[in-house]
Amino acid sequence: MLDLERIRDPNVFRLYWATLLVGLAYGISLSLTSLHLDAHGFGKEAIGNLAGWFAGGLVLVSLPIGTLIRRLSGKRVLTAALVGYACSVALFPWVGSYAGLAAVRFADGACSVAVWVSCETLLLARAEPDHKAYTMSLYTIMVALGYILGPILARLIVIVAPLTAAFGVAALLALCSAAYVAFRLEHESQAQLDREAAHATGNESGWTILWKIKNSCFGTFAYGYFQATVVLFLPLYLMERKGILLEQTILIPAFFAAGMLLFSNPVGRLGDRIGHLLVMRGLAVIGASMILGFVFLDSYALMCAAVFTAGATLATISPLSLALQGAQCEPGEYSRATAIYNTFYAAGILFGPLVASRIFARSGGELMLYHLAALWGAFILFSVLYARDDPRAQRQLIATEPERSE
Repeated sequence: MLDLERIRDPNVFRLYWATLLVGLAYGISLSLTSLHLDAHGFGKEAIGNLAGWFAGGLVLVSLPIGTLIRRLSGKRVLTAALVGYACSVALFPWVGSYAGLAAVRFADGACSVAVWVSCETLLLARAEPDHKAYTMSLYTIMVALGYILGPILARLIVIVAPLTAAFGVAALLALCSAAYVAFRLEHESQAQLDREAAHATGNESGWTILWKIKNSCFGTFAYGYFQATVVLFLPLYLMERKGILLEQTILIPAFFAAGMLLFSNPVGRLGDRIGHLLVMRGLAVIGASMILGFVFLDSYALMCAAVFTAGATLATISPLSLALQGAQCEPGEYSRATAIYNTFYAAGILFGPLVASRIFARSGGELMLYHLAALWGAFILFSVLYARDDPRAQRQLIATEPERSE
């Protein structure tokens, strides 16, 4: 339920609307990318390698974009990144060579990470101090809405038009988002910039910030690895091994996003109450079980239920990890911390398809799913080892110390 008392800055809502528009564009393009490449004769390893070029753009731009935001402003970077993303999506279906596709996918990744870092930095800076998790959960809901409606819109488009038209619609939506940001979002005020600078811990190295947010970074790496892999290869696995029709596989991302949409806000509230990292761990346990379920499920309805549950658990880790990061860093370090955080997300997107494509091609889709579950198992273990990094867990530990001393 929307609580207007928790969000007082109207620019937060403007960022939500911009996120919804570009989320629709992402939903359309993500649901059709692997299908378009497969239809044009690209094999699984080639598809994975092209995803690697996309992730390469993410990795190379994610760290410097934090500095660029501090110098140029978040609004300028966000607007330019949205325009760049629109151009890359519009070009994608018209490029036939592997080298050309690699260049377009690299530009797509570079612009995408600039969108994420600038938008998340602006939201964290404008959110009320006590309601950052609530603010980021609504941001996740806007992303989820785009990912739900995008594949549905893509399916409607491909019924009456070729795939190229769907990518054109995605580009148009991204341009609308850029125009909305350019004309409706206010620039950060000088007072706000001065306030952030006053709280900045500029003497801290990037390694110090990384160590603070290591649980968030591992969580987002695992999610990026998982997300990039399943978007590309789960539809192909379902068609090849489970006999699911093309029209049905296009809707699979919508079920994932539906779980993300319905549970992001309740999960965020729960994390605020009992600890973000504790909830992240529980979600990873359930999500890993759903991944293993795909090996044994044959019913399309049950698969959709498993995808929905995976979205309700693994996808909702993202706003929790952002909230955990926001609680561990000073306001003046949000742009650097968010850049580091997104670097790990980008690294997951880079390595996921590269590794999974080779496992899928040589050993089958089942082993690919097993290795995804193993990755989440590693995150669960890591979160247990560093459970005290959660500020709520630290407060609980301090509260119990007087009792122990007695």
